[in-house]
Amino acid sequence: MKRRKAHGKVHRKENLQLLSLALPTIILLAVFNYAPMFGIVLAFKDYKVPQGIFGSPWVGLENFRFFFESQDAFRVIRNTLGLNLLFIAAGIFFGVLFALLMFEVKRRSHVKVYQTVSIIPSFISWVAVGYIVYSLLDPTKGLVNQILEAFGKGGIEWYSEAKYWPIILLIAKTWQGVGLGSIIYYAALMGVDNELFEAAEIDGAGKLQRIWHVSLPQIVPIIIVMAILDIGKIFRADFGLFYNVTRDVGALYSTTDVIDTYVFRALMQQGNIGMSSAVGLVQSVVCFVTLVATNLIVKKISPENSLF
Repeated sequence: MKRRKAHGKVHRKENLQLLSLALPTIILLAVFNYAPMFGIVLAFKDYKVPQGIFGSPWVGLENFRFFFESQDAFRVIRNTLGLNLLFIAAGIFFGVLFALLMFEVKRRSHVKVYQTVSIIPSFISWVAVGYIVYSLLDPTKGLVNQILEAFGKGGIEWYSEAKYWPIILLIAKTWQGVGLGSIIYYAALMGVDNELFEAAEIDGAGKLQRIWHVSLPQIVPIIIVMAILDIGKIFRADFGLFYNVTRDVGALYSTTDVIDTYVFRALMQQGNIGMSSAVGLVQSVVCFVTLVATNLIVKKISPENSLF
C-alpha cells in the first residue's frame, strides 16, 4: 500500500511537471483561439461601431444570405475549392517525390544542403514573392516576355489573361511549400527499418522497385494524415498568395478571386463586418465538417491510417 501511494505521488508530480511545460501553450490557445470565438455573434448582427457588439441590431441569417445570393458567390467558392484541391495534390506529389529523392542521397551533408535550399522559400513573405513574380511577368520588362521575344514569339499580357493564373499560382505555391512538406515525409522515411531495404536488395529489387514496394508503402500513413489535414483547410485560401502575387488585378478575378480576397474587399470597401464574420463562420464550419468526414471515410477504409 505504501509503495502504491509513493508511486502515485511520483506519477502526479511527473504529470504536474508536464502540465507546467504545456501551460503557456494552453494559455495562448485559450486567449487567441477560444476567447475570440465570442465574436461569432457578429455574423448574426448588423454591426455598428458606435453601438458596439451588444447594441447592434440582430439580423439573423441576413449576412449569410447577402453573400450566398451575390452574383460572385459561385465564382469565389469554385475558385477556392478548385485551386485548393490542385494545391493539395501538387503539394503531396512533389513533397513525396522530393523526399524520396533526398532519401536516396547517401551523403548526409548533401541532404542538409538540399533541405536548406528547399526550405528557404517557406520563409519568404508573399509580398516579396509578388514582386519576384512581377519581375518575371511584367508585360514590358519581364524576363519571361523577353525570352519569348528572343524566340520570335510575342509577349503576353500576363496580368490581363486570367487563364494562365491557375498554373502560375500552382507553381508559386509548390515552390514555396514543397521544401517544408518534404521534411515530414523524409523524417518518416528515416524511420523505416533498414532490414526491409536489405531484404528487397537481396531479392534482386532495383532502386525504383525498392522505392515503389518499400519506401512508398511505409509512408502511406503519414501521406494520408497530411492529406486529411490539408482537406480540413480546403474552404480557406492563402490570402497572401492570392492577393499579393496576383496584385489584386480585377481582370484576373475569374480564376483568382477566392473567398478570402472577396471578403477582404467587401470589408475594405463596404465596411461590412457582419458579412465578413458570417463568411468566416461558414468557412470554419465547412472545414470542420470536411475534416471529420474525410477522417471517417479513411477510418472506414483503413482504420489504422485515420487521424482520430
